[in-house]
Amino acid sequence: FVPPGLSFQPVHQPYIFLFLLLLAMLVSVLSGIYPAFILSGYKPVQVLKTQSFINSNDTRNTWVRKSLTVSQFVIAQFFVIATLMVGKQINYSLNADLGFNKDGIITFELPRDTVSTHGKQLLSAINTIPGVETASIGFLSPADKGVSFANVSYAAKPDIKAQIQIRWGDTNYLKVYKLKMLAGRNVAASDTMKDLLINDNYAKILGFRKSEDAIGKYLTFNGNKNMPIVGVLQDFHDQSTHAPISPMVFTGSLGDEFHVRLQPNTAGTDNWKNAISKIQKAFHQLYPDEDFNYQFVDEMVADFYTSEQHTASLLSWATALSILISCLGLLGLVMYTINTRTKEIGIRKILGASVSNIISILSKDFIKLVLIAFIIAAPIAWWVGYKWLEDFAYRTKISWWIFILSGAGMLLLALITLSVQTIKAAMANPVKSLRTE
Repeated sequence: FVPPGLSFQPVHQPYIFLFLLLLAMLVSVLSGIYPAFILSGYKPVQVLKTQSFINSNDTRNTWVRKSLTVSQFVIAQFFVIATLMVGKQINYSLNADLGFNKDGIITFELPRDTVSTHGKQLLSAINTIPGVETASIGFLSPADKGVSFANVSYAAKPDIKAQIQIRWGDTNYLKVYKLKMLAGRNVAASDTMKDLLINDNYAKILGFRKSEDAIGKYLTFNGNKNMPIVGVLQDFHDQSTHAPISPMVFTGSLGDEFHVRLQPNTAGTDNWKNAISKIQKAFHQLYPDEDFNYQFVDEMVADFYTSEQHTASLLSWATALSILISCLGLLGLVMYTINTRTKEIGIRKILGASVSNIISILSKDFIKLVLIAFIIAAPIAWWVGYKWLEDFAYRTKISWWIFILSGAGMLLLALITLSVQTIKAAMANPVKSLRTE
């Protein structure tokens, strides 16, 4: 859970142990202050008469106990809602329509400056391998951790100064990633850049109302080469959902990165494993001294959200711990309350109260505490979640069911915690209860 940039080195950071020691002492003192004040406030005569619960400050002490319990449940409710929100956003980011197909595709790089000598030969060999649907030589994947910008301008609108992302590849690149054309055609087969595709975002920036309007227009590439726009691509995410979709151009040219779409993997078979093994063999036939390092594109996309996944894991642990502490606090308050109302319970049973009536009477006050905690925690969690989601250009909605699920879950846990003691107290022998001092 430790984020990059932080390190824990006990030998070189001895002050950490001093901090932990002081923290333990501080927590111990703060934990002991409240019961110490309560116990020191009892009058010896009343204690000897077993009337230790008769105290002029009893109402105030009750409110303190209830406030502490509510505070614990507020923290627990907050963590539950926050965990659900973070998990929902991660799920949204991993399963959102990225504008391209990322499943079943591997990428790997060729040794530099060898594309022209062996690139096409390897591509031809890979396309004949059983289990390979299609392959392409190009540059970065549509969405990649790396970025590459091109100096592109449009003579009709020289004032437009946008950072333009660039991708390139052969004519199969679009087929590998199933990129969709809105207008025009694919780039021509060529080893050098001759024509351009632009995405719909860039077409709108250039002022074209319809995708077809961009076809045939010329863009100045790298300040000295005029290249025609021959097609417009549907927008696709070029980075994580943190960032908005960039204006982009795509051109036909060879690169040093292979993109291989594998045929669908049948359950219970090793189709992908066998195909990758054969791709590796073909690679080593041309590059016997080079390492074959490949990566699945969907795993690379998932790596965009490593930080969020660590956050979700940390929140899950914090949620479990806060729920445990809250339930322990509630259990302690229930036991205390039942001990002070033992005779009352006995009298009610003698007068005809049923077990369910007793349980209801004992539980309703505690259920109110859990509901109050939810009312306090919900708006706080909503605000924090809203601010956290602002970091994503494309984000999920804060759904109402998150709050309903959180509140219902905590209420159920509270009822389970309550039932252990309330059922026992309600079923106790009333005669024994009346003899309790």
